[in-house]
Amino acid sequence: MPPVNRNQPKRAASSESQYSLMEFMAKYPDDAACLEYLWRTRYSEDGEHAYCPNCEQERVFKRYDTAQQRQSWTCTACAHRLHPTANTIYHKSSTSLHLWFYATYLMASTRCGISAKQLERELGVTYKTAWRMAYLIRNVLMEQDATPMTGPVEVDETFVGGKVRKIYIWNPKEYTKEQRSAAKRNSLANKTTVQGIVQRGGRVVAMTVANQKRVSLLPNVQKYVLPAEIVYTDELHSYKTLPQHDYHHDRVNHREGVYVSGDVHTNTIKGFWSLTKNGIRGVYHSVSAKHLQGYLNEYAWRYSHRHDELPMVETLLLRAARD
Repeated sequence: MPPVNRNQPKRAASSESQYSLMEFMAKYPDDAACLEYLWRTRYSEDGEHAYCPNCEQERVFKRYDTAQQRQSWTCTACAHRLHPTANTIYHKSSTSLHLWFYATYLMASTRCGISAKQLERELGVTYKTAWRMAYLIRNVLMEQDATPMTGPVEVDETFVGGKVRKIYIWNPKEYTKEQRSAAKRNSLANKTTVQGIVQRGGRVVAMTVANQKRVSLLPNVQKYVLPAEIVYTDELHSYKTLPQHDYHHDRVNHREGVYVSGDVHTNTIKGFWSLTKNGIRGVYHSVSAKHLQGYLNEYAWRYSHRHDELPMVETLLLRAARD
């Protein structure tokens, strides 16, 4: 084994990790380093000069120690203060910035998600604080990109939540057709319909919808997919009017046992559903319809940025500084 420096551990070349814990702690060792990052990213590249809205020109800013421990820099000409945490998810939060940054690192580096209870254990904060931090990271920093997609696109729907009652697939001799139809309707009563759109080899968007009707599904396709692109779906009739909206539409008939026909399939979006549902079952166990969109944001964001050269945590921190 070659000699190593135990005081400066390095990420192995064979590791799939983009950004190790040691690298994170070296760059953000304490609260002051996190605040300095926000200051330089939002206002001052050199850490000293920034535009003063009161003086309406670039001025020298200094940070002074105050009894209130203000997280601000002061203009040396007019005493105007700039607050790096203002109008961000950290605004008016008494939680350490170092804990905020570490929570962001944990949510970006995990594959299947991390619960608020686990964040509570990792950060040493209350459950309420951990839940709020995860909520803001999911719904603000991981908000899905609305840029229209190009190239082959797959569209599909799934159901999340509720307990499936299998009475409708039991022996038809024991239950009438009306009983089985009613049971099938009831099995979907507690489920939320989710639509997903994925660009092959690229990003994905997932959103809750009211139902599987055309009026609920078609507007999302028009919003997230450019016209004249190829769209692959299953046999759902809600998509049959896509050619009328200048899309090249191909369908695969799952009811006939056909799942792949050349390039026509929806296996990419099915893989994303598998990742999302297994993550929810294994980490969160259940998600209410009220907060489901936030969890979809989380899984879709990590999936869409899986091939980025910039580590995911750095992308999130940049977004936090610029929001």
